[in-house]
Amino acid sequence: MAVREIITVPDPRLKLVSKPVDRVDDDLRELMDDMLQSMYAADGIGLAAIQVGEPKRVIVMDLAKADEAPQPRFFVNPVLSDPSDTLQPYEEGCLSVPTVFDEVERPDRIKIEYLDYDGQRREEIAEGMFAVCIQHEMDHLEGILFIDYLSRLKRQRAVARVKKLEKDKTREDAA
Repeated sequence: MAVREIITVPDPRLKLVSKPVDRVDDDLRELMDDMLQSMYAADGIGLAAIQVGEPKRVIVMDLAKADEAPQPRFFVNPVLSDPSDTLQPYEEGCLSVPTVFDEVERPDRIKIEYLDYDGQRREEIAEGMFAVCIQHEMDHLEGILFIDYLSRLKRQRAVARVKKLEKDKTREDAA
């Protein structure tokens, strides 16, 4: 397992639409393991493959609280359906838009169908934080970032903030 670099805005790869995976095999499981380690290293709760530069329809997630044992989840070729009519606002953040948080409204309940780590077909209902997180990560697979739901001004400020962070980090690394 390896920790991979998580790409950040304004990297154009984040706007790519990810392609379905043909099958769950050892190479894909290695990618998922790397994604999970990368997510943990960045203190995240969800990560889409495109965020590590792989335009594949793969998501990893772990919604365990700090005092709980890890509960990693793997979603290959996920499909969402039957969203509830009730929208719930949540303050979202993103490993590809570090240090930026803002409120986004999403359905509070949604059905998800996917293949798991072993390639088994699964279906379940996502609610609460799970619903928010899976919809956020699914957006990544379509080339959408949570900041795309914000006003143009807020989006521009978010990108500028991330660019400044990257510039400051580059300076620190050079010193």
